[in-house]
Amino acid sequence: MTSPGELERTLRANLRGEVDFGAAARALTTMDASNYRRVPVGVVAPRDADDVAAALALCAEAGVPVVPRGGGTSTAGQATGTGVVLDLNRHMDALLAVDPAARTAVVQPGLVLDRLRDAVRPHGLTFGPDPSTHSRCTLGGMIGNNACGAHSVAWGTTADNVAELAVTAYGGTAHRLARGWAGAPAGLRELVEGNLAVLRTGMSGGFSRRISGYGGLDALLPERGADLARAFCGSEGTLAVVTEAVVRLVELPAAPVLVVLGYADEGAAADAAAGLLPHGPLTVEGMAEDLVRSPAGLPRGGAWLFVEMPDEGAARALLRGADALDAALVTDPAGQRALWRLREDAAGTATRMPGGPSRTESGGGTMAWPGWEDCAVPPARLGGYLREFRALLAAHGLRGTPYGHFGEGCVHVRIDFDLVTREGVARFRTFSEELADLVAAHGGSLSGEHGDGQARAELLGRMYGPEVIALFAAYKDVWDPAGGMNPGILVRPARLDENLRFAVLPRTPFAGEVATCVGVAKCRSTEVGGAGVMCPSYRATGEERHSTRGRARLLHEMLAGETITDGWRSPEVAEALDLCLGCKGCRSDCPVGVDVAAYKAEFLYRHWAGRLRPVSHYVLGGLPGWLRLITALRATRAVNAAARRIPLPGLARERALPPLAPVPFTRWWRGRGPGVRGGSTVTPAVTVTLWPDTFSEYLAPEAGRAAVRVLEAAGLGVAVPAGRVCCGLTYVSTGRLDRARTVLRRTLDAVGEVPGPVLVLEPSCAAALRTDLPALFPDDPRAHRLAAAVRTFAETLEEYAPHWTPPRLDRPVAGQTHCHQHAVLGDAADRRLRERAGLSGELSGGCCGLAGNFGFEPGHHAVSVACAEEQLLPSLRAAAPGTAVLADGFSCRTQIAQLSEGHRARHLAELLAEAL
Repeated sequence: MTSPGELERTLRANLRGEVDFGAAARALTTMDASNYRRVPVGVVAPRDADDVAAALALCAEAGVPVVPRGGGTSTAGQATGTGVVLDLNRHMDALLAVDPAARTAVVQPGLVLDRLRDAVRPHGLTFGPDPSTHSRCTLGGMIGNNACGAHSVAWGTTADNVAELAVTAYGGTAHRLARGWAGAPAGLRELVEGNLAVLRTGMSGGFSRRISGYGGLDALLPERGADLARAFCGSEGTLAVVTEAVVRLVELPAAPVLVVLGYADEGAAADAAAGLLPHGPLTVEGMAEDLVRSPAGLPRGGAWLFVEMPDEGAARALLRGADALDAALVTDPAGQRALWRLREDAAGTATRMPGGPSRTESGGGTMAWPGWEDCAVPPARLGGYLREFRALLAAHGLRGTPYGHFGEGCVHVRIDFDLVTREGVARFRTFSEELADLVAAHGGSLSGEHGDGQARAELLGRMYGPEVIALFAAYKDVWDPAGGMNPGILVRPARLDENLRFAVLPRTPFAGEVATCVGVAKCRSTEVGGAGVMCPSYRATGEERHSTRGRARLLHEMLAGETITDGWRSPEVAEALDLCLGCKGCRSDCPVGVDVAAYKAEFLYRHWAGRLRPVSHYVLGGLPGWLRLITALRATRAVNAAARRIPLPGLARERALPPLAPVPFTRWWRGRGPGVRGGSTVTPAVTVTLWPDTFSEYLAPEAGRAAVRVLEAAGLGVAVPAGRVCCGLTYVSTGRLDRARTVLRRTLDAVGEVPGPVLVLEPSCAAALRTDLPALFPDDPRAHRLAAAVRTFAETLEEYAPHWTPPRLDRPVAGQTHCHQHAVLGDAADRRLRERAGLSGELSGGCCGLAGNFGFEPGHHAVSVACAEEQLLPSLRAAAPGTAVLADGFSCRTQIAQLSEGHRARHLAELLAEAL
C-alpha cells in the first residue's frame, strides 16, 4: 500500500481541489453526529467530477479506501472512515439548473438543502424531504442516507424524489443512473435476474420507511422499471460517489396551517397518528413534554402531534375528526416557525436528560446518545411498539424520550447509554440486539431515515433473511469489487461496539464538556435573520474549524492525543480558537449547550501557562487595571491624545481606540452630594446597587448617569459599591483565569453581603457575573448569591418598579442585541420595556463582530467586519430617518460608531433618560 505522504503528493499533483493530510484536517473529520470515531489518512476537497474521478482512481491504485462526506451530520457513523475523506461540501455545492415547468433541479452533492429550497421557492416549489438539519445537510448526504424528514407523509423519501444520478465508482469509472439498465455496472443486471425471487419475497412487506440495508434494491425488479437511481439511494457511500443529481420538486402549499394536538402521553399520541392519515396531512410529527424547554404556545397535554395541513379548511376538518385532549390551530407563519423550532431542536434537547446535571464525564451519566436514532414500524403498530420499547428501556435501566415522524411510524430517541465502561458498553450491545429483535417482530426497519452505518448494520440479519444479506453483499461487490468504498458499513460491517468516540478520552470534567458536542451541526447554518447568534466566525469564513462543532472536535482530538499530539500547546487548536469571538452564542443556540467561549478560556489558560503571552492579552486582558491607573494618574487627556497618534503594540492597526471619558462614573457619583440622590425625601422601597463596570466607569459613563436618572424617576434608590469591583471578564476572555480568580475574590470581599438587586448595565459584564463567577468559585456561596442578584436594566425596572410608566418615545429602533444578553441573560424584559416606551421594531440578531477584545486583536479585523456586515450594518442602512439606534453593549456601540455612517448608538437607559 502506498504511504500517506506519497499518496498526498500524488493527489496534489493531479487534482485541482485541496488535498490536506495535516493533523487539523484529519481531526475535523474523525467523527460525524454519531457515537463513532475513525481517523482518516487525509482529506480531499474536489473541485468537480473530474477531481472525484482522479481521486478515486489514485486511491484505488494505492489501495486506500474512500469515504464521501457532505455536512457530516450522519448519526450512525457512515460519514467517518480510515481512508481518504472526500469533502464534497466545500466546492461541489452548486445548484446547476432549475426547470420550473418540469419541476426538476440539477444539483451537486455538496449543495445544502436550504439553498435549494430558497432558490426554488419563488417558483412556488420545494424539495419534499426536509430533515431537521435542513440548514446544513447536503443533497449528497440525503441521497446517501435516503433521508426523509417531516414531510415524507406527503412527499416521500429522498429516493422518491430523485430522477437521475451521476456517480463515479472506486477506480474512477463514471455512470449515469436513471430507469433502465443503460448506466449499470457490469454484472448488475445478471445479479438481479438471478435473484428475482429473493427480491420479491425477501424484501416484501415493506412500508415507506423501510430503508435499512440496501432497502431500495427491489426497485431493480422489472415490474418496477429497473430504477437504478432509486436503488442507489440509501447506499451510504458504499457503492460510488454522487457527483450530480436531477431531483424532483413539489408544489409548495400557499398557506399551510399547523394543527397541534395534545394527548395524555406519547402512547396515546402514537395510537392516534395513523388515524389522521386519511385527512391528507403534509406532516404528522410527535414529541413528548420531556423535550420541550418551554411549553409556550402548546395546547394542554403530556405529548403532542404536530400536524401540518395544506390549508385552513383541511385543518378545521382534521380538528373535527381528531380525538385529542386539547388543540391549537396556528395560521401565523411566525407562530408556526416558533413551534416547529421546538421539534427541530429535539435532536439536541433529547441529548440532555432531565433530572440531573447537564454535563458528565465523557460518555456516561445524564447525557443521552444516538445509536438507536430512527427505528421505524408500520404506523398502525407504533403505539404498541412504543410501549414495549419503554419496557425494554426500563428492563435495562436506561432512559430516553421518543419523538419523530409518528405518521410514518419512525421514532427518534437518544438513550443514556454508558459508552465508556466495559459494563456499560456490554449493556449497549445487549440492548441493541434485543431492540433489533423487537423492531423486526413489529415488521419494522432498523433505520427509518438516517441509515444503518456502524450503529445497526451488524444487526441487519435480524431484520432480513440470510438470502437478502447475501444479495446485499453481491450488490456491493458488483459496484465495488475492490471493497474501497466506505468499508465496514452496511456489508461486512464493523461491530456496533467498536470505534466508540468516548474510549479515547481521559475521564476528566473538561473531556466530558467537549464530548457533549454530538455533531448535529446547527452551528454550520448560514441562515440569515432571526434572533440566533451561533456561529459568527463560521458564517464569516465558511470553514469547519471555525464552527462550534469544529472547535469541539479539535479539542476532542487534542485530548485523545492521536491526531493532535502536542496537547494543550497545540497550534492547530490555538488557530481554530483564535477566531472564536467569545460571543457565547453556542451556549444558548447549540441544542446541547456547547460553550466554546468557556473552552477557549480554559485552553488559553493552559496553552500559555509558564510562557509570555501575546501582547494583546496584557493590553486588552488587563484593561480594567490600565484604565484605573490612567485615571488615578489623571492622565486621561494625554492618553487620548497619544492613542490618536501612536498605535498601541499588540493591537489591530485598522482600529481606532475609543477615547476615555474625562470624568469616570464613580467620580461623578461621589460629586453629586447626598442631597441630590433620590430626588425625593421619601425613602425608596428598594435600593439598587449600580455596578460600575469597566465600560460604564471609564469609557461610557453617560450610560451610568442616565441609568441613575431613570431609576430615581422610577422611585428606586441607587447605591454604588464602596470598594473596587470587577467582573473579571477581560481576564476570562484572554484565558488569564488565575488573575480572574484574584480579581473576583477581591470583588467578593469588597461587595460583602448583597442587600438587593445588582444592576449591571454592560451585558457582557452581567453575563460574566452570572456564569463565570460561580463557575470559577463553585464552592463559595458568596459567588452564587452575587450571581443570583445580577439584573439587567430592564429586568430591574420590571421587577422592582413594576408600576412605573416609562416615557413614550414612539420611534422605530434599530441596532444590536448583545450576544451575551442573547446567550445568558435573555432579552424578554427589554422587549417589554421597549414596547411600553413606544419603541417599535426589531434589533439585529447575529453578532456585531467587535466582541470585546476580539475586534481589536491583530488579524481579526476582516472577520470582525464580516460579522457586522451580515445583519447589523445592513439593518442600519435600511433604517428609516428618525430611527433610534440602540445597543446596550459598549462593543456594539463602538462597532456601530466605527463602521456605520452617521449612526450613534445609545444604551436603552440613555434613550429613556432623554425623554424624561
